[in-house]
Amino acid sequence: MLPSYQSALRRGWSPDNLTDQSASELAASATDPTTFIAKKSDVANADVAGRDISLPDGTSVPRLPMRDRWIWDGEFCGRIGLRYRPGTNDLPPQTLGHIGYAVVPWKRQRGLATRALAAILGEARAVGLTRVSLTCDADNIASQKVILGCGGRLAERFVAANYGGSEKLRYTIDLV
Repeated sequence: MLPSYQSALRRGWSPDNLTDQSASELAASATDPTTFIAKKSDVANADVAGRDISLPDGTSVPRLPMRDRWIWDGEFCGRIGLRYRPGTNDLPPQTLGHIGYAVVPWKRQRGLATRALAAILGEARAVGLTRVSLTCDADNIASQKVILGCGGRLAERFVAANYGGSEKLRYTIDLV
């Protein structure tokens, strides 16, 4: 699967919607593929929970536990991730939502994000969440349709000061 992921990176796709990580991901995956894949695993992500990460505005905050999944249809299509705090539905204020996803541009409009979101909701239940929140840009109609298609309800419009000041929409999905 790694060569297909690397191909997407070479085409300019980034696993992060906020910053272009394609070059650094490609370099890390080429330098030490075994370590790169290990760092993508749930165990590795649990090990880094609590270590600091940098936000786009330069603020440093503790990393949350995360489950990261590749979206696949015979080749790499994108990624979806679940962030959470054990024992609560609440997230720290700097965390925009429990779930984030990105589909490569050449695979969009095929229902892949909707299926990936539906699947990761089961994992959210498994870690004890009873409700998840997701955000998207106010002008991202495709993402709004994905979230609504999986039972999302609009909770609020807001400006994300730590993330460039753009208008966002926050949705919630009840899991019970």
